[in-house]
Amino acid sequence: MAVITAGIATVGLFLVNVWLPAVTTLSFTNLNTSTTTPLLGEEKDDTLPPPPEWPLPLNKEDYNHRVLALAGFASSTLAEEITIVTEAGTTTKPKYELITSSSTNTTVANRRWPAKNPYPNGGALLPFNRLVAYYGNFYSRYMGILGELDHDALITHLDNTVTAWETADPNTPVIPAIHYIAMVAQGSAGADGMWRNVMPAEHIERGYELAHEVNGVLFLDLQVGLSNLQRELPKFREYLSRPDVHLGIDPEFSMKGGQRPGTAIGTFDAADINYAIDWLADIVHEYKLPPKVLVIHRFTQDMVTNYQNIQPRPEVQVVMDMDGWGSKDLKTGTYQHVIIPEPVQFTGIKLFYKNDLKPPSTGLFTPQEVLNFTPTPIYIQYQ
Repeated sequence: MAVITAGIATVGLFLVNVWLPAVTTLSFTNLNTSTTTPLLGEEKDDTLPPPPEWPLPLNKEDYNHRVLALAGFASSTLAEEITIVTEAGTTTKPKYELITSSSTNTTVANRRWPAKNPYPNGGALLPFNRLVAYYGNFYSRYMGILGELDHDALITHLDNTVTAWETADPNTPVIPAIHYIAMVAQGSAGADGMWRNVMPAEHIERGYELAHEVNGVLFLDLQVGLSNLQRELPKFREYLSRPDVHLGIDPEFSMKGGQRPGTAIGTFDAADINYAIDWLADIVHEYKLPPKVLVIHRFTQDMVTNYQNIQPRPEVQVVMDMDGWGSKDLKTGTYQHVIIPEPVQFTGIKLFYKNDLKPPSTGLFTPQEVLNFTPTPIYIQYQ
């Protein structure tokens, strides 16, 4: 990943990608599907329960309450009033004007956050839960904690981290996540010249099993290199057809200018992100799934262009995850200058167990310190 220097991210060497073995094909496990429609010649079984309602209903009141709170507008804040003195007398009115809609979340007049978006379908993970993810690749201990710790140590470490977040914010349930780099930007072009490598199916299944073991969810993270999402997403369709598998995309390694990954910071436009959103939404519709979560890593302005055109949908929730490593001051500055001014839907933050501790750093952000950010990150990623 990149190094934050004086509040501006600069490219560092991507670490061990050059040593990962080439994998040219994926072998997916077919999903088991069920139906209440009888086969030809069979009698209908009236004892079977009706199919579940889809989409599920959403508690809009709780959704608005939580979204407003993430944006710094707790109930006590919204109850604040201001006094107006005129010749006719003195009156009071609410300090903040709420803008309500039947189809979009409640927003606050003249405030960037919360951003206005369609209500998600019922069953949405956010903002009813906080996602706490461990990131990496099983081939390498340099790319994140998933490849650094053995199985038992990883489980214990993640469990302790989840407990710390539950203690810091007992009002928001925590869902653990395994955020696995399923497509890695490479230090060599590969047979097709795309400078990226797809991980073997058994490793992705290992990540899926690990997510189940911690009672969590799986994220598949894609670094497309010189390729694009249109070409690469279909390779992971059957995994993303599962209700507990979500998607991460990394603009840093989307090399639209044709550069070798790691020599420049890549980029995604809103059009790329909307393609991923629409593609995921189609899967949600086809399989009648709860909403997917799409995480987009970001630590510079140019990594995401035309943010105002990004269109979350009821089927897909979007998280802008502040990437990059450095001291607390530098990471705070990046959050203030890159994430806050360009609201999309939800925010996240990545914390580096090693790189965030390099001098002159004074330590890793604690859960309570992250909770002091406004808007408050609802997705937390540890590398």
